[in-house]
Amino acid sequence: MYISPHFTMQEACKSATAVRLGIDNYPPALLLPSLKATAQNILEPARDHFGVPFSPSSFYRCMLLNRAINSSDESQHRKGQAVDFEIPGISNIVLAHWIKDNLDFDQLILEFYQEGDPTSGWVHASWTPTGRRNQVLTIGKTTSLGLPKLSR
Repeated sequence: MYISPHFTMQEACKSATAVRLGIDNYPPALLLPSLKATAQNILEPARDHFGVPFSPSSFYRCMLLNRAINSSDESQHRKGQAVDFEIPGISNIVLAHWIKDNLDFDQLILEFYQEGDPTSGWVHASWTPTGRRNQVLTIGKTTSLGLPKLSR
């Protein structure tokens, strides 16, 4: 089932960790609108702009999976509102800057990017139907976006 023109429900709930631990990571039906909106407002514009097919590395996470990877119970991934991704051949800092400059989002985090290694880290972006903060952060050693650094 497609949740947007280029992204499927299978991609939204895939997780090697869930498979390894035997966790059913299929989202409840009430989250379908959030998954569709996140795909439509974050993933599709990036896919259209860069013209490169890609699959998210982390999108929906059920509570068990979220806890298994030591993420916050309040994570927007649990609501189908956040997605982590990279685009093959595109530096993660270029992707993060493009999202920052071109999309309306709730939160954008360049995670664990290292100067000089364009494929390091990944981009986390979230979308909410209302009250979008347009908050931009980095996690890790870099502050390449020139904005606040979030520590874990």
